[in-house]
Amino acid sequence: MKAVTVVESGVQIEDVDIPLPNDSEVLVKVHACGLNRADLIVADGGALGTAGGPGTIVGMEFSGEIIKCGEHVKNLSIGDRVMCSGASVWAEYATADYGRVIKIPDINMDFAKASTLPIALATMHNAIVTIGNFTKGQTIL
Repeated sequence: MKAVTVVESGVQIEDVDIPLPNDSEVLVKVHACGLNRADLIVADGGALGTAGGPGTIVGMEFSGEIIKCGEHVKNLSIGDRVMCSGASVWAEYATADYGRVIKIPDINMDFAKASTLPIALATMHNAIVTIGNFTKGQTIL
């Protein structure tokens, strides 16, 4: 498969192996990828956590169709249209832990729009619900 990979001189499209999902992951045929600050850091040769350096496939959020499910994946099926966060996703195929996969609503959302949401939605949920402890009836500005 083709993937946007970090090389000494920047990034280039290279041929790499299709990733294999583990028991808790899905394999997705990628239709669109998001772009965020972390991706630019990695593409520029920097590191984000353990990701970075030559050979790294860039990208953290994407959308597409599931083509394979690991043995322990729940509530997802081959053919589902999904948006995901993960690593090494600027490629023709990518894997994601099923807990980081959201089905794309059938109404008014294409792959391009869906690819921009996984990290923003997770950040919002963490800030408002997990950390903020907001409950029904409360408001936020």
